[in-house]
Amino acid sequence: MKAQVESLRTAALGALAELETLKELEEFRVRYLGKKGEVTALLRGMGAVPAEERPAMGQLINQLRSELESALEAKETALSSLQKAAQLKAETLDVTMPGKAQTTGGLHPLNIVLADLIDIFQSMGFDVVDGPEVETDHYCFEALNVPKDHPARDMQDTFYLGENLLLRTQTSAAQIRTMEQRKPPIRIICPGRVFRADEVDATHSPVFHQVEGLVVDKNITMCDLKGVLEQFAHEIYGPDTKVRFRPSFFPFTEPSVEVDVSCSACGGTGCRVCKGNGWIEILGAGMVHPNVLAGCGIDPEVYSGFAFGIGLDRLTTTRYKISDIRLLFENDQRFLEQFNG
Repeated sequence: MKAQVESLRTAALGALAELETLKELEEFRVRYLGKKGEVTALLRGMGAVPAEERPAMGQLINQLRSELESALEAKETALSSLQKAAQLKAETLDVTMPGKAQTTGGLHPLNIVLADLIDIFQSMGFDVVDGPEVETDHYCFEALNVPKDHPARDMQDTFYLGENLLLRTQTSAAQIRTMEQRKPPIRIICPGRVFRADEVDATHSPVFHQVEGLVVDKNITMCDLKGVLEQFAHEIYGPDTKVRFRPSFFPFTEPSVEVDVSCSACGGTGCRVCKGNGWIEILGAGMVHPNVLAGCGIDPEVYSGFAFGIGLDRLTTTRYKISDIRLLFENDQRFLEQFNG
């Protein structure tokens, strides 16, 4: 048995010296020191040893176990150090190298202009309200003094979803809902998407954006409308911008006007942007029709008001001198990056 112990010591230490990984080290431990390992097998074989020799043999085997355990622990420490060194080498970072630039997003030009517009009107005491994009015929037309047989409906290329449901052609529907729910004084703007069956070209899109405004109170006149819109134009285009009002027609306002500003590209002298006339149309407006007020439960003999509708897309293209409205919807990163500064 003594020869077996020496032979096992030599074999085990030789095998231990050749191990290169922690996995191999664990396999070594199980083979030699596990419950069914070779050292344990020697102890179980002590029954065949004469009784007088058993203490000495037991001591010898236990010394072998202690020696292998110490050698195993030392080998494990060495392999762990080597593994950690290799990992650190593989994960080494050169802190002197420049970092990778992070791409950051920015506001869309439509949202930039909308935010400025909201700031302007909020500074004049307007609230911001919203309404559904899927509307009823009543709120989109009838309550705005446009009955089913009105010829003005031919001007609205409407997307109908059913007999009385449609995609709103204007955010004025939100004004009706507000007048039904609030009592004057009312001073609101209603930004949002609208939909019309237009052919897509450089100046038209079936989906675009409007900002409708409404003021209802006692003794509201065209002078109030003119003052608000001139202030708005000067805030958006600059204090030197000229503003003019032209007579027009809208079923829900009377009298009605179209509002033009002097061309920011040429200063009013005439160019390709303004088609040579020096003016650019930016919105329609007028005094709220008495029928609209009465339909919302507001006495037109006591209250009056004005309303206006701003084309946000037109405002954005003229402000930034964008020649094609389609650029606002194509999500071309090269185009959008110009507005991130």
